[in-house]
Amino acid sequence: MPSFDFDALRRFPDVEAPDLVAVDATDRLLLDEAATALAEAGPGEVAVIGDHYGAIALGAVALHGARAVRVHQDALSGELALARNAQVAGLDGEVRSLPLDVALTRGARVVLAQLPRSLDALDEIAGLVARTAEPDVVLLAGGRVKHMTRGMNDVLARYFEDVSATLGRQKSRALVARSPRADAAGRSWPVRAHDDALDLEIRSFGAAFAGARVDVGTRFLLESLPRMAPEARVALDLGSGTGVIATVLARSRPGLRVIASDQSASAVDSTRATAEANGVAERIEVVRDDAASALADGSVDLVVLNPPFHIGNAVHGGIAEKLFVAAGRVLVPGGELWTVWNSGLRYRDTLERHVGPTEQIARNATFTVTVSRRR
Repeated sequence: MPSFDFDALRRFPDVEAPDLVAVDATDRLLLDEAATALAEAGPGEVAVIGDHYGAIALGAVALHGARAVRVHQDALSGELALARNAQVAGLDGEVRSLPLDVALTRGARVVLAQLPRSLDALDEIAGLVARTAEPDVVLLAGGRVKHMTRGMNDVLARYFEDVSATLGRQKSRALVARSPRADAAGRSWPVRAHDDALDLEIRSFGAAFAGARVDVGTRFLLESLPRMAPEARVALDLGSGTGVIATVLARSRPGLRVIASDQSASAVDSTRATAEANGVAERIEVVRDDAASALADGSVDLVVLNPPFHIGNAVHGGIAEKLFVAAGRVLVPGGELWTVWNSGLRYRDTLERHVGPTEQIARNATFTVTVSRRR
């Protein structure tokens, strides 16, 4: 078997730390379970979805001879890491990043996927594969056993006649789906909902955080909206999710320029759809960006942030810190970062270090809202 150095893969520009890895047991299991199918697939007949940093796509090429592999990663940091890892391995000509649409899966006979955390995200993936891949496609979706649920089998069974599971290995397992159902009625994306308390239309694609609802942290943060930098001319919704904060800002302050940024492709599409549904699409600039890297230093008066506290399935403070650093960089001197966080995470010292003096504005049984002013 050809050699491939998994240990050479890096997570960069995603958070890197000794307890965070660029390749896991699920990546390796998927490649082993799909070995025969990969070897038999022709050029362009392999698609990979949710590859964290490129281990699956690059392993399929280097170890099993796959060619012209199409890849979709929701996170931009993963997409950038794949590009870098492919170049280092000399395989950049064999992988191509694409959106989660028909161009990714049309004509595919082998689809390898890391199981997403949400059933909505899995539903969107499974429906796309069943509708657009070849009739003899095999979908192998793997994950850590402790994060897998019976609901995942049920989602796949809505779209495929044959769903089974592999044996577990190193606490990972793969679900195998074959024979797409001709009569499967796929869901319509984005999902639509109305929030009565905010009088807000919400639109959500499968992988967007919180789906078509307002999560409790965001709702608590929005209670402080009237106090947020009332003289601001430019505001950034950093990690926009479904665009709730950006849309409420644009609707409530007609003179404010609003930028909505997220590294998630699903979130960016959801933000655009939510803004359009509420009639403010022309006033919100939506960008897919990793930690506001495309924005100039000192270009924003107000940053509003509900930071994630998961990296993949791991609870880790590194992603929030990365966003705090970004907020501190793009804010003008005296500009404000308003953020909400689980009180147990104790982010105040980190905010003071990366942004500036931080004041607690509100606190309930679960969350703390703070404002940090750029030094």
